[in-house]
Amino acid sequence: MLLALDQGTTSTRAIRFDAALRPQATAQRELTQHFPSPGWVEHEPEDLIADSIAMLREAAGDERITAIGITNQRETTLLWRRDTGRAIHRAIVWQDRRTAEFCAGLPEALITERTGLLPDPYFSASKLAWLLEHVPGARRDAEAGRLCFGTVDSFLLFRLTGMHATDATNASRTMLWNIHTGEWDEELLRLFNIPRAVLPEVMDSAAEFGVTQVLGRPVPIRGMAGDQQAATIGQACFSPGMLKSTYGTGCFAMLVTGAAVASRHRLLTTLAWQLGGRRSYALEGAIFNAGSTVQWLRDGLGIIASAAEATALAPQADPASRVHLVPAFTGLGAPWWDSTARAALSGLTRGTGRAEIAAAALEAVAFQTQDLLDAMALDMGGRTSTIRVDGGMARSDWTMQRLADISGCVVDRPEVTETTALGAAWLAGHQSGLLPGPGEAAPHWRLERRFMPQMSRPEAKARHGEWLGAVRGVLGSAG
Repeated sequence: MLLALDQGTTSTRAIRFDAALRPQATAQRELTQHFPSPGWVEHEPEDLIADSIAMLREAAGDERITAIGITNQRETTLLWRRDTGRAIHRAIVWQDRRTAEFCAGLPEALITERTGLLPDPYFSASKLAWLLEHVPGARRDAEAGRLCFGTVDSFLLFRLTGMHATDATNASRTMLWNIHTGEWDEELLRLFNIPRAVLPEVMDSAAEFGVTQVLGRPVPIRGMAGDQQAATIGQACFSPGMLKSTYGTGCFAMLVTGAAVASRHRLLTTLAWQLGGRRSYALEGAIFNAGSTVQWLRDGLGIIASAAEATALAPQADPASRVHLVPAFTGLGAPWWDSTARAALSGLTRGTGRAEIAAAALEAVAFQTQDLLDAMALDMGGRTSTIRVDGGMARSDWTMQRLADISGCVVDRPEVTETTALGAAWLAGHQSGLLPGPGEAAPHWRLERRFMPQMSRPEAKARHGEWLGAVRGVLGSAG
């Protein structure tokens, strides 16, 4: 049996898989987010570890576990004491925008050339710099080697095994790691004033990450990857040109390129995985709010009781409605990269009701994905024809059909939509010698449903054009 820990932005989940990567048991707990100031998003570090341990134990049950794989919300930043493992501040979540002004003054060309990223509060470096400057005594202790920096994977690994390490996919999202040399970049460390002493060791995505006793006996941790890279692996997107799009809290589309491709249209060049010391790359488009938009309908507006209700309401919307919800609650990600943009509802009439707003929230996912596909097509000189989808929102038939309609692509939904956990389990199984490597047969991917485009291309393009007009209305100075 293989056990995957998927520590996400809004929940912590563990799934037990058999040797054929079929899910056998799942445990999940919702994670509280804290919003201490406008644009700030934090997690309690002890919630991260307590929930992770509880979910691992619940999903494992009485089964004998061969190995554990960890996947995590990326870029979320922690700083903790090396002697106790206790964080010195809440985790600063990837959605947090407190360092937007600082990032606006950073040298974009240098950062993009070294890391494949764009200077944005999304990534870890500016969050770490903020912690070192604003937590009393943090810089002194960091320079003395008494503190450890890490993303969530690294923090969990330290608390589970005592090992201070991360994998290359997570390192590639810090804005401190050179994706071409595979090393922490000295010039970037100086730019952000980061002491090297706080940095973790960077390892392959499938490796020996230490042993944990959390299940009552020694169990090795043998896989680790950021959530979107793990989902790419779980979707068996091992060949250049294959595209997956994950719809969770945010939406993240990743196009495997093999070699590093420098984007000319403000996408990210990132690692897809690192195995056996060899790096494989991808182009990624990041959308900050997808499932969190539906969560806002539930918790903020109170117009639905559950995510499933949004899917039930959407087909009831007036087909002539042109309501658009631009979910820039924490700014806009790719290809806009505007941290000053704010969310807006447009096109409202007296006839607008819950159904039209629910449809607009779900349809925003399709429009934002189309924005990413357009940028990818320009970078690669051609358009993909198939999207492999996963994540919680992928279970919505209405949303996936609208994605196929707007994009003109075939949308394939696998039997296992929790492909992030599946990818983590694959890494652990591969390192354990139980599963073949990338490029070989991928029997763990099985199609559940295929959505074919039904909307005419002229109508789809017209609707997308209206969406772009709504986006232009929320762009700030950065746009």
